[in-house]
Amino acid sequence: MLYSPKWSKAKKRLKSFICEPLRSRVDFQVINYRKAHDQLGRAVITLDKVEKLSMCTITAEREEYYKDRDIRIKLNEFNFDDVAKNRDIQDQAHKLLKKEEMYGQYDFFFALEEYFNSSIEDSLKSSNTLIKILCILDRRIGKRTLRQMNGSILDEHELVQAFYKLRCEVENVSVTM
Repeated sequence: MLYSPKWSKAKKRLKSFICEPLRSRVDFQVINYRKAHDQLGRAVITLDKVEKLSMCTITAEREEYYKDRDIRIKLNEFNFDDVAKNRDIQDQAHKLLKKEEMYGQYDFFFALEEYFNSSIEDSLKSSNTLIKILCILDRRIGKRTLRQMNGSILDEHELVQAFYKLRCEVENVSVTM
């Protein structure tokens, strides 16, 4: 699935949401592998030109396959004709990947679409790590909201915490982490 609308327009819109102190430091890149069967590749979030999060479709799909296989072995479930059971196992494998911070390019696109179509308040409440990262970088999140998040940020994924800490540093907001 290639991103629609065009990635260049989506990237421009995404960059417009980044807070001013980080706008020149944070970047988003999409690398498509034209020779891959689905032409998907990876999406990358960089800070100061250093990759902080790489969302590679090939890696994510391979790991999902291994998780799926492990679940089947554990459950001793190898009936591939049971569509409902197969979907359930695949969903379990996919959720395990998200907990381990393994994302494919498609996960980035889905998060981006949800982020663009939700209010900033709803996005802040999201359980999706990628959406939380985008929110923390968002210029619509002010210092007061950053201070309010200080207590609950410890419950978030370490990557969300790292971007929160960065945002607080550039905004001169003291944090107790």
